[in-house]
Amino acid sequence: MSRSTSLDVEPIYTFRAHRGAVLSVVMSSTGEQGFSGGVDGTIQCWNTPNPNIDPYDSYDSSVLRGELSGHTDSVWGLVYSSVHQRLLSCSADGTVRLWDANTTSPSLAVFNENKKLGVPSSVDLVCSEPAHLVTSFTNGQIGLFNMETRQLVLSMESNLEPGTPCQINKVLSHPTLPITITAQEDRHIRFFDNNSGKLIHSMVAHLDAVTSLAVDPNGLYLMSGSHDCSIRLWNLENKTCIQEFTAHRKKFEESIHDVAFHPSKCYIASAGADALAKVFV
Repeated sequence: MSRSTSLDVEPIYTFRAHRGAVLSVVMSSTGEQGFSGGVDGTIQCWNTPNPNIDPYDSYDSSVLRGELSGHTDSVWGLVYSSVHQRLLSCSADGTVRLWDANTTSPSLAVFNENKKLGVPSSVDLVCSEPAHLVTSFTNGQIGLFNMETRQLVLSMESNLEPGTPCQINKVLSHPTLPITITAQEDRHIRFFDNNSGKLIHSMVAHLDAVTSLAVDPNGLYLMSGSHDCSIRLWNLENKTCIQEFTAHRKKFEESIHDVAFHPSKCYIASAGADALAKVFV
């Protein structure tokens, strides 16, 4: 890599509204809107500025569409639904909330309000059942909820031995099959059947905690990131690792925090504790 290509990329635009660290960011399917959740318990809504904007222009406050208020603690995860024009959030306050992505109105629904299942760590929309959402919890529980009735449809447990909780760091819905995939603190990736709630497959996937997961748009490959500094690519059919590479350095015993596939191009991306975001071809 030449010196010129290894230089830090200058931002086109900087958004300012959160009081404290930003923990989660998601874009609308058109790319015209963005949402960010932070330690301050707020979700900030943004209008994406024109990419040809002069980066040295003064700050334009109109990019901030407003704030979604309701959570009383850190917002860990955000998911955008283009079908419903909805936003899902999960928070350290114990709740998962459903919002209208086009307004700054109060949340449309609140799930796990009594913390019955624990504190949520991650949330996703169930692709095979549009009315359902799936949430993982720090105690190893997984909850499948109906967004319309707000009822718990199914509860699954990822702990190998009852009474020994193992934190789930990321939950993911397969894009075409009724399968839930989890990334866990005990180095495992686990697969569950959404209809029966049963564990389908469990595998030791990394040398340290598995922190992040992503499935390619066709549902053929799974990508995982870990605090062992590696990204691994898995064939979902036979659950074998087909590629592994080191992507980030460790910092404070942490490494990769998130991974993602581009929705249409052959790009993958990762974000790490070393304060770097990387894109790979």
